[in-house]
Amino acid sequence: MPDQPPYLAASDLLRQRISDGEWSPGDRLPSRARLGEEYEVGENVIRRAQELLIAQGLLEGRAGSGTYVAEPRAKVRMVRSRSREVRGGSPFRGDMAGLGKAGSWEHHSEAKVPAPADIAARLGIDEGALTVHTTYEFLADGKPVQLSSSWEPYDLTGGTIVVLPEGGPHGGRGVVERMAVIGVAVSHAVEQPEPRQATAEEATLLGAQTGALVTHIRRTYFCADGRPAETADIVIPAAHCEIVYEIPIE
Repeated sequence: MPDQPPYLAASDLLRQRISDGEWSPGDRLPSRARLGEEYEVGENVIRRAQELLIAQGLLEGRAGSGTYVAEPRAKVRMVRSRSREVRGGSPFRGDMAGLGKAGSWEHHSEAKVPAPADIAARLGIDEGALTVHTTYEFLADGKPVQLSSSWEPYDLTGGTIVVLPEGGPHGGRGVVERMAVIGVAVSHAVEQPEPRQATAEEATLLGAQTGALVTHIRRTYFCADGRPAETADIVIPAAHCEIVYEIPIE
């Protein structure tokens, strides 16, 4: 095999066999033992090669059954732009509607959660100050495409009708629209994307392999006076989604 780490060389050979049509979508691959004998490597090398291709969306593992060539799946385009924040309603649902998909989500909120040190720094509040913490699993046509963990300062929304992001008459309408209800003008957001591997929990929720590539976006909304109104950690699977930034030219 080529002069590179054995698992990368094995993954290249497996990828080529799929590309050449030797295995078609839905086909079950030979056992790791058999492939290891064929390539003269150990089963752990084949396992790492297959995990890499699973993370890239070319293969899929089925518990108790084996490893299969994945069915082609068109990537969901996730557009990050100013327009998605000002059109009204849920930005995510609007994004999915534009792609002809049904956008939905599952959520869980807790009020008066003490802010961890890193979240407190992002919100400009003291460590341990109260927040509203909401976790989300976003779905496109019922399939998971995004996770989010959101934090809002409790002293900003506490006692108002928008204290819970998914509760009350304005639930689920997005940070910008909800804050406007209580007279808080959100002027801009800052997003910091970076690639990394999915944790075991994230992989389970996204239906991916542990260690699959994801894009982790740290997003913070800011009020017109510069105060952070919300910060979130957004996780998007790289194999099934592509992220596009639309930049307005004034």
